[in-house]
Amino acid sequence: MHQDLSKLLNPKSIAVIGGGAWCASIIKAAEMIGFEGSIFPVHPDGKMIAGRKAVTSLAAWDGPIDAAFIGVNRNATIEIVAELAALNAGGAVCFASGFSEASAELTDGADLQAQLVEAAGDMPILGPNCYGFVNALDRTAIWPDQHGCQPVESGVAILTQSSNIAINMTMQLRGLPLAYTVACGNMAQTSQAQIAMQLLDDPRVTAIGLHIEGFGDTAEWHSLALKAEAKCVPLVALKVGRSSHAQAATVSHTASLAGNDAGADALLKRLGIARVPDVPSFLETLKLMHVCGRLEAPTLATISCSGGEASLAADTAHGRALEFPPLSETQKSQLFEALGPKVALANPLDYHTYIWRDTARMTDTFAAMAGPDTGITLAIVDYPHTDAGDWACATEAIINAHKRTGRPYGVVTTLPELLPPELATQFMQAGVVPFMGLTEAIIAVEAAALQAPVPGTPPLPAGEVAGAVTLSEAEAKSALTAHGMPVPKSKQLTTLDNLEEQLEGIAFPLVLKAEGLAHKSDSGGVALGLASAEDTMKAAQKMGGKSWLVEEMESNTVVELLLGVTRDPAHGLLLTLGAGGVLTEVLQDSASLLMPVTASEVDAALTRLKCAPLLVGYRGKPAADRKAIIRATLAMQDYVIAHLSEIEEVEVNPLICTPDGAVAVDALIRKAMP
Repeated sequence: MHQDLSKLLNPKSIAVIGGGAWCASIIKAAEMIGFEGSIFPVHPDGKMIAGRKAVTSLAAWDGPIDAAFIGVNRNATIEIVAELAALNAGGAVCFASGFSEASAELTDGADLQAQLVEAAGDMPILGPNCYGFVNALDRTAIWPDQHGCQPVESGVAILTQSSNIAINMTMQLRGLPLAYTVACGNMAQTSQAQIAMQLLDDPRVTAIGLHIEGFGDTAEWHSLALKAEAKCVPLVALKVGRSSHAQAATVSHTASLAGNDAGADALLKRLGIARVPDVPSFLETLKLMHVCGRLEAPTLATISCSGGEASLAADTAHGRALEFPPLSETQKSQLFEALGPKVALANPLDYHTYIWRDTARMTDTFAAMAGPDTGITLAIVDYPHTDAGDWACATEAIINAHKRTGRPYGVVTTLPELLPPELATQFMQAGVVPFMGLTEAIIAVEAAALQAPVPGTPPLPAGEVAGAVTLSEAEAKSALTAHGMPVPKSKQLTTLDNLEEQLEGIAFPLVLKAEGLAHKSDSGGVALGLASAEDTMKAAQKMGGKSWLVEEMESNTVVELLLGVTRDPAHGLLLTLGAGGVLTEVLQDSASLLMPVTASEVDAALTRLKCAPLLVGYRGKPAADRKAIIRATLAMQDYVIAHLSEIEEVEVNPLICTPDGAVAVDALIRKAMP
């Protein structure tokens, strides 16, 4: 159920319930942001709190209650929530801890949280274990501590599952306008995705930043992503922690490749939510999104008056999905006219200091760097904190170049402390992104340029599977073949008697595998290139066992791939494609997608692999049949979807890729038996 948070987030009357210092801080925080509505303390003793006389009960207040801060213990919180719901209050922030977040220490924590949700009914609540929010757009706050927010006309919203991180972010001095800061707490009733969806209805919100510890309902996040895309409001994520991704590393290679964080990363990519690694990059990316929105292309130009800075910019972007487009002839001509013959014209550009203080020529230079295929142009300028008066020419030139071209621009300081706050504000007001830190700026540009459209289909739900068993290789191949997966011609042997007769109809050379071993290659359970029945007999006797699988050996191999599906309870069914064979873990070359996937998504994932050059033909060798690889991948998906509630994991390793096909020569399936 999605609660209406409008009264809670923009109240005209606020009840502050409790008698501690936290409640006095609530009143001060609201006054600090300029709240002009009614705010009244509630305490049974009618005591003075922050200079205000408390009413002795909620019933004693003779007006509406749009929102409430509940600053009492966890048991009393439940009673007060029920009373507020009966009074048709607009919502409440539940400050108390000791609910589900403390389940390891308090055996009744989860039960109390369920009681809290039941007591709230249709009334929205934030928390418990929650600091509340600051709404700088409407000058209101329910926040039991200091905050650094200032009233703004528009800006970004930040939602975090950590109240302390929320406090720290409000104290930023980076020129980022914070419209809303919301601490989500335990999200007992109202989830982070639901809060974000409500904020998307406010046209003053330019971007939303999400500090995420866990996702919960992935379908709900999919709805959020679709709504954000429709409203052209970018989403940025700082995802921390690890999922409870179910692994069976002793059985499959896929689980070791997928790792604990692969599901979260795949989910964010699928939803078109930019992911950044740390708080400074998070804030800088939101700053870029606020000023420019998403960028048109993953390309940039940088300009500085130092060769060292030009090299630093290139090195910082190296290895990222960004390009420095070469200068066009028109750009070179414009730059030559502005700079003269002593400057080597390139992107990144070191324009030296010949034109320093000549604002007109500096403007011409900065404007020429913004080509039509450049996502954003970054001017690297570090302002001294001693006397920055002589740097005014650079400030004017950057702003003038942005006005002249209408293209996205940013100013970047290599050290965050070398951009004075007043200059950051000036650049923001002029539509130029004031980046603090070169690495953070490059991360932000990459994040703003790489968002793909959100698929209309949500990720497949996962959940847990109990009692999974491992099928034999023959059983696994038979199951996959029924859905279109190509496998070698084979026979199953339960005896070595009359071996020549048993091998009739199957062509040499052969591969022999002992059944019942998880990693057959590692334990001597595989023999390759057997040219006769006699060779097959000797190989079987050497490896031992009671049953064997013998199959025709594939030739003309271009590359060996791994295809695998693992069940990630936190995120969905995770499809992994990677370099396969016995060196899978050593190569660590893989890409992960959340199912369902399309042929084009599989094709794009193959391109991202390090072994991708082998697929298209490396050093004169033939290319692999890419369409056959995609068909095999989709066949595996078809099997998984057909048995969705039973599958724990499926793996083909290797998938032998040849110029005219793709064949699964080994397969593993773990599933719950119906």
